[in-house]
Amino acid sequence: MAGDARVIRPDRRQARWDVIDLDSLLPLDHRARVVWSFVERLDLSPLYGAIRAREGEPGRPPPDPAVLLALWLFATVEGVGSARELDRLVERDVAYRWLAGGVPLNHHGLSDFRVDHTELLDVLLRDSVTALIAEGVVSLEEIVVDGTKIRASAGRGSFKTDKTLEKVSAAVERRLAMLKAEVAGADAGASSRRRQAAQERAAREVAERAMKARDVLTGLEAERARRLKTHREDEKKKSEPTASLTDPEARRMRFADGAVRAGYNAQIAADARAGIIVAIEMTDRRNDAGLAAPMVDDLVRRYGVPPKRLLVDTNYATAADIAALAEHPKGPVMVFAPPPAEREDVKPVTLARRAKARAREPEVVRAWRARMATQDGEMTYRRRRLIERINADRKNHGFGAMLVRGLRKVQAMALWHALAHNLIAAHRLRTVAA
Repeated sequence: MAGDARVIRPDRRQARWDVIDLDSLLPLDHRARVVWSFVERLDLSPLYGAIRAREGEPGRPPPDPAVLLALWLFATVEGVGSARELDRLVERDVAYRWLAGGVPLNHHGLSDFRVDHTELLDVLLRDSVTALIAEGVVSLEEIVVDGTKIRASAGRGSFKTDKTLEKVSAAVERRLAMLKAEVAGADAGASSRRRQAAQERAAREVAERAMKARDVLTGLEAERARRLKTHREDEKKKSEPTASLTDPEARRMRFADGAVRAGYNAQIAADARAGIIVAIEMTDRRNDAGLAAPMVDDLVRRYGVPPKRLLVDTNYATAADIAALAEHPKGPVMVFAPPPAEREDVKPVTLARRAKARAREPEVVRAWRARMATQDGEMTYRRRRLIERINADRKNHGFGAMLVRGLRKVQAMALWHALAHNLIAAHRLRTVAA
């Protein structure tokens, strides 16, 4: 009779030395190598200049900023938006391990790095696009602009009226006073003091958010007062203004699916042909009307020149914007946007009044209407569809909902997405050209 099956069984108690060659584990054409190659060409002197640990002096050195930058760029490319998830991937995934290269990391440091360098990220976006312009990959001749709503990290129940916020502030002040009295009179151990200090810190954060929310409400009340002068009946139908206690800078907005949520409005400008994002700005505006001129000014700030043609949606550029952009100090900007639809089944008096208003319009506005009625104008405007694809691509990679709070941090996230998108798009364009 045959004996038991003979197999090699696992021995997990046996100590071993594993020799790992990370570089050989990652394919030569992997996107992580593309990301690292991009980071190596960047000027990161501001990050290195801020490091206090110096050669010949005591102190623990921090992780290399280039590694942190590369990890977040690659994570954004892959659609990873959580610092804890990125920390786990550095331990388990070959591509992330290759980028880290053995540098010790933790999710706290990764999370802080992501939102602490908004100004630098803005400079990196400008410099990287400028380099692509010098290569001939990107052109500022024709720019498409669009706004898209991004969900904020705040729930519906976090929006409070001014009276409710006043009650919250009073309750927090009482809580802080009680905690301070406990800490001053307690004779507890270190762990108890740490717990009380943490509770006090949390209460102070709630108090700060409540104060910021009340400041936001003051601005909303002023905005409502202005609109009452021009849209009195519409404003009367609206409920009392509210602000979020979780993310005071978020606004309640109507999204594309018709739902009203806490959100931000992302303004994205891209090269109409290459699909490269040249500017991105997060705002708390509920609609896009009147934002064409500020976007052109932002492009001038970044690159020194305005676009020759600006492709925007209906109502994005007002008649005043079209007239002002045509006489921009840095050069004329030709706007391509469909005129707003107008009812034809109206009284003759209304048609006559409309004709008189058209006759008083500036010449550049009349030229815009004539331009959009031609086939060339329609074909040019069709190229605006590219921005919709960019919006969809970014939202499929985590840009649709924010995991951070506050306009400054949300702007940092937007810049990460712009850099990640441009990195892959530019690599694709270069590959096709080669």
